[in-house]
Formats: sequence, structure tokens, C-alpha cells
Amino acid sequence: MSDPLRIHIEKIIPLTDEEFGIISSFFIPKKYKKHQFLVQEGEPVVYNYFVIKGLLKLVYTDETAKEHIVGFAMEDWWETDFQAYYHQTKAAMSLVCVEDTDVLALNLEDYRLLCTALPKIERFFLEKAYMGFISAQQRIVSTMTTGIKERYEQVIKKYPSLIQRVPKSLIAAYLGVSRETLSRLSL
Repeated sequence: MSDPLRIHIEKIIPLTDEEFGIISSFFIPKKYKKHQFLVQEGEPVVYNYFVIKGLLKLVYTDETAKEHIVGFAMEDWWETDFQAYYHQTKAAMSLVCVEDTDVLALNLEDYRLLCTALPKIERFFLEKAYMGFISAQQRIVSTMTTGIKERYEQVIKKYPSLIQRVPKSLIAAYLGVSRETLSRLSL
């Protein structure tokens, strides 16, 4: 059976068995149940997570207690409160399981040790960061320049399996609108 992490990394950089052995030794497998927190607002952020199986949502809760979904993470994706992770501060967002989820967790110290032990993995993480920045910029531009219906259609096109896995209320929170607004648009 192929290792999902190795397949994921080898989309960007080739690995020998020895190199993958080094990489995998830095990760901690973890299992979480639906609705369980991996990161909780106000708490330290210990890990960056690679999703093996399941679905997560990254949530920002505003001062009125309204939840805003910053992003989702499903199989083959990475997620955490990156600012808190890299600066080793308390989380401003929560990472919550939408489904039972299996992840590989990497703490910051081990991330840095891994990059020192195997410098080519830095290229992998840099490429993943670039892709994340591009995606975030596209989402910001879309929010500024398109209507709700167009943004919903973009989500369907870009993440078709996500639409099948989450209720419209979560998609609405991701788009920054109410569930009722989505319904009124006959989506």
C-alpha cells in the first residue's frame, strides 16, 4: 500500500526510500472524531496537520460569536492556524473536524529539524506555501469582484467533492453569507 504523505510530497520532489524514512519519522499520526478540535482559539498551536482521511474546517469566531469559515481541509491538504503555529502564539482560529479525521502532525521544532536534516524538503514546503498564497489571493479577489452566486459556482467547480461532504450552512459560512441567502439564490 502506498503512503499518502509520500505520494503527496513526490508530486513536487522525488524521494528515495531513505529520505522518506527520515521525513516520516518526524510526523505523529493522530485520529480525531467529528466535532473534535485540533486547534482551539486562545490555545497554543502545536502542530501543522496533513490530512490523510477526513475533513476539517478552520473557523474564525468574531466578537458577536458568529463563525466565519476561513477554509476547509480534506485529504491531501495541510491546515492549521499558520500565524500562531509559526509565531508560537495562541490561536486566533479553531480547527475542527467536520468528519472523523486521520492526520499526520508536525510540530514547528520538528519541521525545522526536518528541513535541516533533508534540505530538499524545504523546496516542497515552499512550493506548498506558494500554492496556498495563490489560492488565498484568488479567494480575496473573488470576494471583492464577484457576487455570491458566482463565488458558490467557483467553489463547486474547484472543490466538487467538498459540496457533497458539507451542509450548505457551512458553505454559506465559507462564502460569508447566510444559509437563507444561498437558498434565495436557488443554489
